[in-house]
Amino acid sequence: MGLSTALYTAITGLQGTSQAMTVTGNNIANSSTVGFKSSSTLFSDLLSANIASSSGNSQVGRGAQVQTVQTNYSQGGFESTESATDIAIEGDGYFIVTDPLSDESLYTRNGNFSFNEDGYLVTADGLRVQGSTYNSSGILASGSLSDIQVDMVSQIEAKSTENVELQTNLDSNSDTLNGGVFDITAPEDTSNYATTSTIYDTLGTAHLLTCYFTKVSDQVWDWNLTVDGGDLTTGTDGVLENIGSGTLTFDTEGNLISGETGTTTASILTWDNGSDQTQLVTYSFDTTQYDSDSTVFSQDQDGYASGEVTDVDISSDGTVSAVYSNGETLPVAMIALATFINDDGLDAVGSSLFSEIG
Repeated sequence: MGLSTALYTAITGLQGTSQAMTVTGNNIANSSTVGFKSSSTLFSDLLSANIASSSGNSQVGRGAQVQTVQTNYSQGGFESTESATDIAIEGDGYFIVTDPLSDESLYTRNGNFSFNEDGYLVTADGLRVQGSTYNSSGILASGSLSDIQVDMVSQIEAKSTENVELQTNLDSNSDTLNGGVFDITAPEDTSNYATTSTIYDTLGTAHLLTCYFTKVSDQVWDWNLTVDGGDLTTGTDGVLENIGSGTLTFDTEGNLISGETGTTTASILTWDNGSDQTQLVTYSFDTTQYDSDSTVFSQDQDGYASGEVTDVDISSDGTVSAVYSNGETLPVAMIALATFINDDGLDAVGSSLFSEIG
């Protein structure tokens, strides 16, 4: 071994250090790259040479080499953005994306997504995000994954109201008016409390129904449901029509013990606009009778008018939903994630993408 061997040994150190600096430089260059995974350099020594000396055999090192460049797949930090389609993965997993031209599946942690002109959820490079779709009944379909696409010009059909739920309190200190008898010609004078609900028919037309509550005795209240006669085929505009009634009975502690549900009268509730002529609406009363003001805590109904897509929402569980102008939100797809037993078996192919080796 001579001077050339010594120089070679030194050069291996320079070469290894140069490669390590390249790895470090790449980490720095991609410090703002979404989904980028940093790497670190691991070194090892080269095979040593054996030499004989007066004290016996010895070994002389022949330099160093880069044994491997190891990728750090640990969880990165989160950043807030103003785009609803910018999403991140908490924990393990990768978004699955495909090239629409080759159908090749690739994997990424970069969640900078957007919808293209055809409604596909895509990466910045136009790769389509994969997921499972929901059917028309709102059930997540099983089987193979597919491109996530939202029809941005679709409409949702109107749904007629079938159920109305009222959560109310009726003041136990209310006076008994008109002997506890409701008079539809003088509703304000013969009822203690009233609340109005908006419902929808089969065409999506809104109708206002007013429920009047009349105290009959200490633990008994009557309710009467009314609508303007001008909305009905047999009614008169400006004249109230009674389309349902019932009785609520409470115990001495103010809890409702009977009359929790009631329905409209189908033979009367016939709209004068060409919609379904026999709409039946069920009212559910979650009502108490306490010593406090009569009030409605909440009311809900299950109908809506027709609407068109105005926005797209992605929830924390990866559900992609279309938001409609009528306030309804319907699920379209759920974003799929891929996990691997050994992340080091992935091959970085650029653009924050990985592929399966082999």
